Amino acid sequence: MADDLAGQPYEYQRRELIEPDWTRFPGWRDVTAAQWQSAQWQRVNCVKNIKQLRTVLGDLVDDSFYTDLEADQQQLATMSMLIPPQMINTMVPDRAPDTASFLADPIRNYMIPVAGDRRRDWPSHPHAARDSLHEHDMWVAEGLTHRYPTKVLAELLATCPQYCGHCTRMDLVGNSTPTVAKLKLLQKPVDRYEAHLQYLKAHPGVRDVVVSGGDVANVPWKQLEAYLMGLLSVPTVRDIRLATKALMGLPQHWLQDDVVEGMHRVAVTAERRGVNLAVHTHVNHVNSLTPLVAKAVRTLLEVGVRDVRNQGVLMRGVNATTGDLLDLCFALQGEAGILPYYFYMCDMIPNAEHWRVPVHHAQQLQHDLMGYLPGYATPRIVCDVPFVGKRWVHMVAEYDREHGISYWTKNYRTSIEANDSEALSKLYAYYDPIDTLPETGQDWWRKQQQTAE
Repeated sequence: MADDLAGQPYEYQRRELIEPDWTRFPGWRDVTAAQWQSAQWQRVNCVKNIKQLRTVLGDLVDDSFYTDLEADQQQLATMSMLIPPQMINTMVPDRAPDTASFLADPIRNYMIPVAGDRRRDWPSHPHAARDSLHEHDMWVAEGLTHRYPTKVLAELLATCPQYCGHCTRMDLVGNSTPTVAKLKLLQKPVDRYEAHLQYLKAHPGVRDVVVSGGDVANVPWKQLEAYLMGLLSVPTVRDIRLATKALMGLPQHWLQDDVVEGMHRVAVTAERRGVNLAVHTHVNHVNSLTPLVAKAVRTLLEVGVRDVRNQGVLMRGVNATTGDLLDLCFALQGEAGILPYYFYMCDMIPNAEHWRVPVHHAQQLQHDLMGYLPGYATPRIVCDVPFVGKRWVHMVAEYDREHGISYWTKNYRTSIEANDSEALSKLYAYYDPIDTLPETGQDWWRKQQQTAE
């Protein structure tokens, strides 16, 4: 009886999806439902700067917020501002926000970061890097990363409908910021896409292509369909995954007639040729899921896409608690028709330490998720280790908790390690955020930093 009274660590309650009332924002008081459901209206009215954000929010948020935002944009931000109305509308979804509630909102936290969010002591880890996963180093053609033996990542373009503050591809994606001059894709899209196809035809061991960017929702549909049909013409390609955060951030795009009809043509061709076609999206918080998102997912499944899966990012201030993750997973799986797939630990890019969590925290979260969700819908929490790739967080080979250094092994060579005889036998390091370490560990890192300087 005592155990019954104690209850469970997590209590499930069904949460039906809602579309928040966008007219609670002063700048959208006169926006009609037809406008809101238009992909063109959403794109035209994306918030790209502080002035436009002020127009949307009116007097709801104090000037102190904008001062803090301006400081971040000028001194710390690795991504420029770009947020569709759909995403802003899921911030403080139940009422008109004020300064405190807007600052506390988890979606605001990673989509509109302010300087006050970031750590002053360790804004970046000493081992942080612009291309922390070395994807560019592993290009076998412009925009084509060959890291895993049987899989490639195809970056078709360097833009998205929305820019996330924690973007792992911050060295390439989006506009340059005062602190980051972005790399550029130099080839014409048609030449880049052809080079991808030629590489795949010459390497029959590659069976799985992740089509990403940027975000495939920004590729003109005719170009994207031609690329996908090209992939489907390569007989050794057996899996195609389209990566698009816009399924959540701009679901209106995936509901356009030409996109729906085109996806049907691609899905039918994939099914006829025995190729698994899936869509991977990126939802980090339950509030991002609305009926429009669910409708877009349902439409993709109806036209023949095999699966729609979610790859979120684990972040402090956003979702790094058991309750937040379970709320999100139950809404993904039960309400939106999206399979919870991965939660990545936030990568070691500059100015991201306030978001990252230590490996032991991720391990505890994986432990605490088990047993609540159906097994097929229980996500894996993974650490994307530089030069290694995705590893379940419990696969760590060695772990120095005091200094926050974990060591990992791997069982394959990347495309840049063909002649490295030690690639499969050595240990690869990953680093916890320094502020989460015991004081002795923090002191050690301070001394390392002083020595380096």
